[in-house]
Amino acid sequence: MTVLVLDTSAFIMGFNPSKAQEAYSVNAVEEELSAGTMPQLRFRMFSEKGDLTVRPPSPRAESIVEEASSRAGESGYLSRADREVLALAMDLKLDGKEPVIVSDDYAIQNLADHLQISHSSLANFGIVHRFNWIMYCPACYRRYKPPEKKCRVCGTELRRKVLSKTRASRR
Repeated sequence: MTVLVLDTSAFIMGFNPSKAQEAYSVNAVEEELSAGTMPQLRFRMFSEKGDLTVRPPSPRAESIVEEASSRAGESGYLSRADREVLALAMDLKLDGKEPVIVSDDYAIQNLADHLQISHSSLANFGIVHRFNWIMYCPACYRRYKPPEKKCRVCGTELRRKVLSKTRASRR
């Protein structure tokens, strides 16, 4: 059974869940939406109507997402809401459902692809390649894993670059 997992960008872009398809999100998404705006009101309305199920992810799924985030080099580039949306989708996948994350966030799409979770975008075409990132020092060229920010040897601010890329799956 296909279910939708909605990120902050889904509400900003005006996506409206319906009773025709199960939709899920997390409280951290509502917290990211500006107070009193239409996206936040939409989130609350659909939650109160029962068209949107708001539930926290399990610690197990959060751990899976953190590990995958570290391996992919996305640590430090995902908000708490992003990580929780991915973890909730992982929970739903582990429950035997087929989650589709609705998000225009490339970092979410990238990590969802790493986790073999389907994703869909609203305002852009979505990712074409799945990236593995690495942090490097532009002064002494040492490599670090994200979320490292400064070179431990020379103190220069690190930059992020693609370590490897593969074609993203179009699930």
